[in-house]
Amino acid sequence: MRMALLELSGVTKRFGGLTAVNNVSFSVEAGEIFGLIGPNGAGKTTLLNCLAGDLRPNGGAVHFDGRNTTGLPADRMCRLGLGRTFQIPRPFPAMTAFENVMVAAVFGDPTIRRDEAAARALRVIQYVEFPRPVDTLASNLNVVQLKRLDLARALASNPKLLFLDELAAGLTPVELASIAQLLRRIRADGVTIVMVEHVMRLILDLCDRLSVLQYGELIAHGDAATVARDERVREAYLGANFIL
Repeated sequence: MRMALLELSGVTKRFGGLTAVNNVSFSVEAGEIFGLIGPNGAGKTTLLNCLAGDLRPNGGAVHFDGRNTTGLPADRMCRLGLGRTFQIPRPFPAMTAFENVMVAAVFGDPTIRRDEAAARALRVIQYVEFPRPVDTLASNLNVVQLKRLDLARALASNPKLLFLDELAAGLTPVELASIAQLLRRIRADGVTIVMVEHVMRLILDLCDRLSVLQYGELIAHGDAATVARDERVREAYLGANFIL
């Protein structure tokens, strides 16, 4: 039986009078690929930001790897083993791809030696099948290449848990198949994944379980096939004609 690596209990985030995330509770088990889905504006990225330390929740509790991490800042969360990508990748544009990944390796483990960080960066760049020379400036990369770089940076920090925020957005069918294969490999190598995604075929192909947000509230949770059949989910997000 798997153990919960991440546990949320009543997580709430407000911005003034707007409640963006309202009393959300679920758990993510070690070793699974977990999907977080819902319409645009549902609160998915805000929830990830609360869990990863970019935002401090107004209420509720977060436990990661057996530790209460509620409100810890992003740097602490990274060094505890939480890596992430972003909807819009944010590399250092004047640095090369290699330098960007090496910075992430050092940030994840400040005690690492320079030669070890360089070796890790090269391994991770190869692992994600980065399609350009490692000395390419980040400013010269297209969106798809930036997503691979963002994934490499997240992995270079040596995470136990990986948050992916719309990694597949804009990819072709061939690129989607490649990403799916890579994510299965990452999971097989011991990294638990939480993915926010709108490409439902990818979600249903990869995810063990799903949680669905609408207007900041959890409206469904469970195994992927069951959630995809839920009438509230179809009405709020998938559409009545969605075919499994």
